[in-house]
Amino acid sequence: MAKITGMSVGEVARRAGMLPTTLRYYESIGLLPNPTRENGHRRYKPDVFQRLEMIQTAQQAGFTLAEIRVLFDEILWNDSPAAKWNSLIQRKLQEIEGMLVNIQNMKRLLEDILGCDNEHLAECMYQTGQKYRQSINSAD
Repeated sequence: MAKITGMSVGEVARRAGMLPTTLRYYESIGLLPNPTRENGHRRYKPDVFQRLEMIQTAQQAGFTLAEIRVLFDEILWNDSPAAKWNSLIQRKLQEIEGMLVNIQNMKRLLEDILGCDNEHLAECMYQTGQKYRQSINSAD
């Protein structure tokens, strides 16, 4: 009888704290290399955990799966990754800066609406929204 090598998709998923379908999806979009197969079953090498950790770290930093694919395919194992890596990070930082501005605007709007009295809530929300949109449009 042949010795089974590697870990099953279920074992990797359990140890990584994710669903087996997530691993299969990552394979289907090219984030994970296709594992070897034994008797038709996926068998993963231990280095899959490093790749999964890199995916998780990139997601925590705000990168999309498509951006992570670029990271893996075009940057990490390139002879000179620094320029592309810096460019990707700069784009992500600009995106996050825009998100922060939006979040601050949302916070101010909610704080203004919080000051509305119950008797005139609808009118106050309307006027606050108008004022908010005007201030946003004048800032552009």
